[in-house]
Amino acid sequence: MRPTISIVVAIFNRKDELFELLNSLTFQTDKEFEVIIVDDGSLIDLKPTIQNFDEILNIKYFRKDNSGPGLSRNYGAKRAQNDWLLFVDSDVIVEKDYIENIKKNIETIPCDAFGGADKAHKGFNLMQKAISYSMTSVFTTGGIRGSKKAVSRFQPRSFNMGVNKAVFEKVGGFSEMRIGEDPDLSMTLWEKGFTTAFFDDIAVFHKRRVDLGKFSKQVYQFGCARPILNQRHPNYVKISFAFPTLFMLGYIFGFIEYFVLGRGIILAFYGLYTFLVLFHAMIVTKNISIAGMAVISTYIQMFSYGYGFLKSWVLLNIFRMKPEDAFPKHFHIK
Repeated sequence: MRPTISIVVAIFNRKDELFELLNSLTFQTDKEFEVIIVDDGSLIDLKPTIQNFDEILNIKYFRKDNSGPGLSRNYGAKRAQNDWLLFVDSDVIVEKDYIENIKKNIETIPCDAFGGADKAHKGFNLMQKAISYSMTSVFTTGGIRGSKKAVSRFQPRSFNMGVNKAVFEKVGGFSEMRIGEDPDLSMTLWEKGFTTAFFDDIAVFHKRRVDLGKFSKQVYQFGCARPILNQRHPNYVKISFAFPTLFMLGYIFGFIEYFVLGRGIILAFYGLYTFLVLFHAMIVTKNISIAGMAVISTYIQMFSYGYGFLKSWVLLNIFRMKPEDAFPKHFHIK
């Protein structure tokens, strides 16, 4: 029997992105799937957008009070009819063979959960392409979000994540975390003895944030979440998680060295790093404007994530605060 798939989308506002996602699903070569939209207390009416696809897609719509994406996905999962749950963010677009390739991979690669990469669509604006580069580059995340070659043990992320429904129910689904809930689920799966896999032909086009201010805030929140995840899953802590913080502190010390000691040895390394990012981004994107913006977005990513990580680590490990007290907005408090 072929795998059966329920696509679960938790959404808050973002009706234009939802239209683009649903529209991309109408072009699937394999049309045997259901779509479950969970409106997480949106401030705008999403029904008119969804009604455009009522006769094209097998689609179900539910509205609930705001609780964050993880618990909203759990809400949708309980109402899913099929054997595999496929979680995608509302700001992604999928290629026409997305569902077909997922089913082929499930049939040939044994796993309990899976994920894929994300990339920039040719129709994205220059800033979106620059941010996409900085989030998938070997010089920032190590390429773990964009390449199978960079994956040792893959943590599926909720912008492109599939889980066997029976397994999802056994581990209790997503936790109460609002931010970092997807790596939290991946590591919980590992701790319970389940396996994850990377499917290299199911990448999605991920819009992410459209300006640097929103992007900075988003990656800052990711940085804050990582020490919380380290506490919850100590067996999977890596020194690389602290690299953005070390990058940020090194940059500060570089300026101190320059102005106090009159030397620029440390800053010279950052100059080399900047050149490598610019050169690599030009090769990848084939656009000098995108490459220039990618340098800026890369530094924003490293500094914002690094500061968030440092702040969270200090509050949790030096001041011994509970995560829920240090970052109440990171959790759904009933």
